[in-house]
Amino acid sequence: MTRLTPQRLADAERFIWLTARVLEQRRFEHLHAGGPAEPVRTALEAYRCSDGGFGYGLEPDARGPVSQPLQTWTALTILDEIGQCAEAAPAICDHLTTITRPDGGVPAGDLRLRDYPHAPWIPIVEEPEGALLTTALLAGVLHRNAVAHPWLAGATEFCWKRVDALTETHPYEAIAAIAFLDHVPDRERARAAAERLGGLIREAGYVLLDPAHPERARTAPGYASGEVPLTCDYAANPASLARGWFDDAEIERGLDHLVGQQGEDGGWPIHWLEWSPGTALEGRPRVTLDALRVLRAYDEA
Repeated sequence: MTRLTPQRLADAERFIWLTARVLEQRRFEHLHAGGPAEPVRTALEAYRCSDGGFGYGLEPDARGPVSQPLQTWTALTILDEIGQCAEAAPAICDHLTTITRPDGGVPAGDLRLRDYPHAPWIPIVEEPEGALLTTALLAGVLHRNAVAHPWLAGATEFCWKRVDALTETHPYEAIAAIAFLDHVPDRERARAAAERLGGLIREAGYVLLDPAHPERARTAPGYASGEVPLTCDYAANPASLARGWFDDAEIERGLDHLVGQQGEDGGWPIHWLEWSPGTALEGRPRVTLDALRVLRAYDEA
């Protein structure tokens, strides 16, 4: 069954041209219209900070001219998308080395962000600890590209310790952990850890298994009302270890619900808290590209 039909893609394309930043326009061209990779790289460079990380609102929830770990991860995923991650990674890993905490992890937020507008859930503290969410996302995309850098070895050890110690989690942390487990070299250990992680998510109810019965799912503490991931948010492609968390019917319902969320304007909605006027304006094109990626991955499986 083809879910990403030509009409759905055309509607999404119109939405991108109507609302998106140049970066998302260039990404759409590259991914869906045969456009070259270099203009994507050029557009991304506008978000690079002087310390080698990325900021300037690349992730709409953090503004200002200071690099942030999640924005640097976003840059790596875009570089991965255009096949240039391995080439760019050494310099980015050098930057990550400068912000890594004594425990081996990268913090969730940078103290310098306190002087600029940012979402209220980004922790800004004097002496932060390493965070599994940010470190796992970064390590996952670097392992996917077989990057060899000293930073990655320490980050990998940090992620294993944190994943092995989990007795409870929340959706974004679990999605980050599965991004790490999908690509870390120790596959047997990764499969075992992923199975246990999936059990934690299902037991907590932090997944919309049946969109017809949202009352059966739970919203994690601190999340916006109704901010509950679909099965295909965890298993964003059928090769993910998270695919094993759900049966075929649960995945199909999630994909159908994802299709149904496409708006009349062609774009997909955001589900997190709109803390500023730009949250949805800049977030929706990125979420739309994510939805297209998921649908294409399952269509091509």
